Amino acid sequence: MNIQTPKAGGALVLPQSVMDALLPMHIHIGADGTILHAGPTCERMVGSPGSVGRQILDVFRIRRPDGIDNFDALMQAANQRLSLSLRQADHLPFRGVIQPLPGGAGAVMNLSFGLSFARAVTEFSLTLTDFAPTDQTVELLYLNEAKASTTRLSEHLTNRLQDAHAIAQAQARTDVLTGLSNRRAMDDELKYLISSRNQDFTLMHLDLDLFKQVNDTHGHAAGDAVLMEIGKILDSELRRHDFPARIGGDEFLIALRPAQSDAVVARIANRIIRRIEEPIYIEDITVRISASVGIASTPSYQRRPELKQLMEDVDNALYAAKHNGRGQYSIFDPELA
Repeated sequence: MNIQTPKAGGALVLPQSVMDALLPMHIHIGADGTILHAGPTCERMVGSPGSVGRQILDVFRIRRPDGIDNFDALMQAANQRLSLSLRQADHLPFRGVIQPLPGGAGAVMNLSFGLSFARAVTEFSLTLTDFAPTDQTVELLYLNEAKASTTRLSEHLTNRLQDAHAIAQAQARTDVLTGLSNRRAMDDELKYLISSRNQDFTLMHLDLDLFKQVNDTHGHAAGDAVLMEIGKILDSELRRHDFPARIGGDEFLIALRPAQSDAVVARIANRIIRRIEEPIYIEDITVRISASVGIASTPSYQRRPELKQLMEDVDNALYAAKHNGRGQYSIFDPELA
């Protein structure tokens, strides 16, 4: 089907394929309001069974000007700016203009999206080929895609930065040699536990015996290997919700959460000491060390202790264990103190 338009000295006859390429959102309407042809983008949005053969006002609702409810009224709005929508997608407004054809042969109406282009592109899966090359929507699509790409890149970079920050935070709170928490992490944990008045806990201070001799005899590499082995022992002997940390040199703090009875703590301390006393094989040498453990529990105090007091008491218990001959544990008793 061809469309004829007035031209000085005759008529300009445009093949329908040319109209589809230049105006992919145009609609050719017959004199009785029947849609004779619709551009490919319009047909894509209307979907099955298509728009051809249907009344224009059965496919589109005219929003403005008000009161257009028949084809004659629509023809009276020629050359005016129309606001309309598909009846099946009333939430997506279009802009349009209708132009009568000469000789009462009907009309041509052309549509555009305006500000609703982004929603329309998403909802109808439109691409650049659905628009005329000169349509400003093409530029908007480029800008929208650029914005989406920038947003995706920004989100990707943000996620990477957050991951890097989380890794850095974890590394800052982890002892590199043993994989346990470090002094900073333990300080934060103890401050939290002390301030949580409804959560009692047991604190164990573990100090390696004869560790200096390992460094002096076999070198610091052997000492590092021993410390790594201690990290593995504590990780395997403690429960998942307990909190072990290397606080420096050959010293370790362990927070048992929740607090345990003296009998249970004694079994845990003995088990850890026996494991540490097992031979440690480092390449072609065998190393033997031991450990002393001081213990203090918050429930044993009449009043909940301050962190400074608790640390002093668990240190005193550790010194008592060492005084008793090393390879021992000692439980601090506030009443005896």
